[in-house]
Amino acid sequence: MFDTRRLRETVLAAWTASPARFREDANAEEDFALGGYRDRLVVELAQNAADAALRAGVPGRLRLSLRDGVLLAANTGAPLDEAGVEGLSTLRVSGKRDEAGAAGRFGVGFAAVVSVCDEPSIVSRETGGVRWSRAETNALVGARPELAGELAGRDGHVPLLRLPFPVETSETPEAAETVAVPEGFDTLVRLPLRDDAAEQAVRRMLEEAGPALPLAMPALETVEIEIDGHARTISTDGWRIATESGAFTPEQVAELFAGRPTEERARPYWEVRWAVNPEVRTPRVVHAPTPSDEPLDLPALLIATFPLTTDRRHVAPGPLTDFLVGRAAEAYVRLLQDLPATPALLGLVPGMMGKGELDAAIRREIVRLLPDTPLLPSVSGVLPGNQARAVAGSQEFLDKIADMVPGLLPAGWASRNPALTTLGVRRVELADVVDMLSGDAVQDKDPSWWRSFYAVLPADDLEAIGAVPVPLADGRLVRGPRGTLVLSAALSGALDGAQDSGLDPGARPPLDPALLGPLGLRIVHPDAVHPLLLRLGAAEATPRTVLEDPLTHAAVTESLDSADPEPVSQAVLALVDAAGLTAGEAPWLSELALRGADGELYAAGDLLLEGGSLAGLIDQDVPFGVAAADLVEKYGSHVLAAAGVLDGFAVVNDSDVLLDLSECDHDLDLEDEWIEAVLDLLPEFDVPPVAREFTAVRDLEYVADWTSALGLLSRPPLRAALRPLRVLVAGETVEVPSYTSWWLSRHPVLDGRLPTTLRLASGDPLLFGLYGDAPVGIDESALKMIGVRSSLEELLASHGGPEELLDQLADSSAEVDRAQLRSLWTALAGVDPSRVSPPDAVRAVLKGAIVVAEAEEGPVVVEAPDLLPLVEDRPLVLAPFDLAEALSEVLDLPLVGEVVTGAVTSSGVERPVPPEVRSLLPSTPLSYVEHDDLLVDGRPVPWRFFEGKVHASGVEGLARGLAWASGQWGDRLAVAALLRDPGRVPLLLAEADLDPVTALG
Repeated sequence: MFDTRRLRETVLAAWTASPARFREDANAEEDFALGGYRDRLVVELAQNAADAALRAGVPGRLRLSLRDGVLLAANTGAPLDEAGVEGLSTLRVSGKRDEAGAAGRFGVGFAAVVSVCDEPSIVSRETGGVRWSRAETNALVGARPELAGELAGRDGHVPLLRLPFPVETSETPEAAETVAVPEGFDTLVRLPLRDDAAEQAVRRMLEEAGPALPLAMPALETVEIEIDGHARTISTDGWRIATESGAFTPEQVAELFAGRPTEERARPYWEVRWAVNPEVRTPRVVHAPTPSDEPLDLPALLIATFPLTTDRRHVAPGPLTDFLVGRAAEAYVRLLQDLPATPALLGLVPGMMGKGELDAAIRREIVRLLPDTPLLPSVSGVLPGNQARAVAGSQEFLDKIADMVPGLLPAGWASRNPALTTLGVRRVELADVVDMLSGDAVQDKDPSWWRSFYAVLPADDLEAIGAVPVPLADGRLVRGPRGTLVLSAALSGALDGAQDSGLDPGARPPLDPALLGPLGLRIVHPDAVHPLLLRLGAAEATPRTVLEDPLTHAAVTESLDSADPEPVSQAVLALVDAAGLTAGEAPWLSELALRGADGELYAAGDLLLEGGSLAGLIDQDVPFGVAAADLVEKYGSHVLAAAGVLDGFAVVNDSDVLLDLSECDHDLDLEDEWIEAVLDLLPEFDVPPVAREFTAVRDLEYVADWTSALGLLSRPPLRAALRPLRVLVAGETVEVPSYTSWWLSRHPVLDGRLPTTLRLASGDPLLFGLYGDAPVGIDESALKMIGVRSSLEELLASHGGPEELLDQLADSSAEVDRAQLRSLWTALAGVDPSRVSPPDAVRAVLKGAIVVAEAEEGPVVVEAPDLLPLVEDRPLVLAPFDLAEALSEVLDLPLVGEVVTGAVTSSGVERPVPPEVRSLLPSTPLSYVEHDDLLVDGRPVPWRFFEGKVHASGVEGLARGLAWASGQWGDRLAVAALLRDPGRVPLLLAEADLDPVTALG
């Protein structure tokens, strides 16, 4: 049994002698219980259990049981002794200060029981027990008059743990059972919980207890927790742990413990422990060694003997903390070294941003050490991060490049995880790896190695690998598949056997693939062929793709300048044959050098097929040769025609043609002029227009027999070249004349005459006399496409049509009658003036005769009939008066009213209009001015409508004046008859009644 009486009397005596001491003890216990240790009960019980096991040198075992409102803590290890009782019953006096490795350091941890219990007790199997009681302590304190004032001032609150009492175990069997230490344990702490709130707090602490307990206290091998009969065991299985510890030298104590409490100086030991288990999440706080409020946002548990502030919640700054930060960083790095070198390791690499000052300090020190620490696997062993390289890709791919990239990490290490940067790993992008594939490193790799390399090369980013080397069949190694050719089965077959050219397949020997050699093509070595090359821009080497290759184009262009063009010609003609090209499909082939019948070299486009349809049409003096007979025999006329040799008319076919003088060049006669003419027809644009499909007939300038030529051009397939060209411009599609129809329209191809000077036999009668008759026997729709005129409406709607008509009218040799002329002026009045340039001469009427009047002869447009007598000596443009103003603008000629004054210069007498006139002219004026001799501008005239008044001399003048003023000019003759014989009014009215309904009103 312990001498608890002595301890009680000593404390009571001290309190009695100094009531302030009583208050100090009460306040200190309350501060610890309700402040720094309010939620540390489970941790402090585990700490005491760990220290007991450490003192006894036995495996630590702790069982925490909560049942019926009582918490029992049974542990193995050294039993409670006198020093322990004294330590538990005092504040800030630990009995463990000389014990290296002990968790308890401050002598206040047991105060945590005060927050939940008023009757705690501790019993050891060998030495007995001790208890504390708030009620009994209160009674003893209340019996001391000296303390009555203090007790009253605290509302009866007394320190619980200062006065120990003996545990009586022999009073009853029940009492003995209550304090009995369970079998297998050495000591039992019994805590009857104060109330439901205390029980709920304890239950929460037990449920939250985890591996941090045994990890922070290595002396505890297991912690068993039982709540209402449900048990679980906490252990350190599956945890990776790294521990560093040591003792301070006297010099270090003097330096590092400056300003620290004396009790801490008596424990010159340090320890740092890290623990990690990816499957378990632990509280992100520093343990010192019990949990503090110091945040640590690393995926690992840190337990270290950091100095704490007086509230036991935070690490105290200073040299000792700085020392332990360094040791913690070193231990953490060693922990990482002990872990398996897998990409999961990256999850343990800290970033620079910490949750607090201590967290940030530890991180900075770890990050400083990591780049030089061997952590990462490579083919050459474990490397520090600053010597490692990460490349994205499969392991098979990395194995291929391992000897080219030193320090290469295995697959799975090339993520975008910022931890790689922290470790100092250099990330090598795929494009950089591709750049390394050069020189001696790959020069000795055979084509099959390259094929296996393409099979594992990451292909998510084609741009990054676009420059990957490619071995060619001729032994070269080139950069990038773009521009290379992969032999296809179709081409191999074409080159391995005779092609169907209309000849006997046995007429010429099978073609050797080596035939393509003179073209300088970049053909991929067959052993290196892989589908990836096609994705990266290699072209499948069909006959057509080989022909379209820029190197083939270059070979064709340079063939005429070559000393021996025959190999190139043979290769190209074989490909044309294999591709099945038709004449005009590849116009650039016309530059291919071929032999003529005279033995000279010609461009294919300068050769004719003997007996071909074109040979009979062209001028015999033009510089064309005739294809050599052996070429025709070997390849056939259709192959030579497809290569540009002229059989019939050569046709140029193209697509997406940019109509720009600097871009469009098909070697066509007057092509630039055609482009300029087309651009004049199009609306304004910012981007040059594009012809989606372009078809044109070549060599028109050499034709001599146009009668036969037009027969060919007006029939399919050449007829397609005459159809309008559809051009995309400014977001809309516009039809313009094709090159072929434009060229034909500007040359005398119809019996020596321009198509635009002729009209169809079935054309508009209004064009008779102005245009000649087009030849018969040629399709009329084809004639229209090359410019032969068909109708006045189409002529005026065409570009330049109105000006063309004016030019025809100004031709004095053209025959035009008066009715035809009036209809032509009527049609021209409807033309937008902006489309017409003022003519130098016009067709007009002079004193009844139709003449051609030059502009300086003063022709005028007549807008009113009463002005005619004033300009009878001038050429007159006569059309319906309501169109006069519009026609004046189109022709840029003055109206009569713009060249004469038209003022009435004689005097007359105002007379009433005869009432019978109103029967014909309901809106006639009420009066008119009668003149004996009407003068206008001093000249005698029969009538004038001037300033709202009708002036007239004689019946004819009055009839015209009244009809004009009433807006019924067509009734002027009827009015004249009425004025001469008023008795005829009934008859005239009856005749009017017989007019058709459409004529009324």
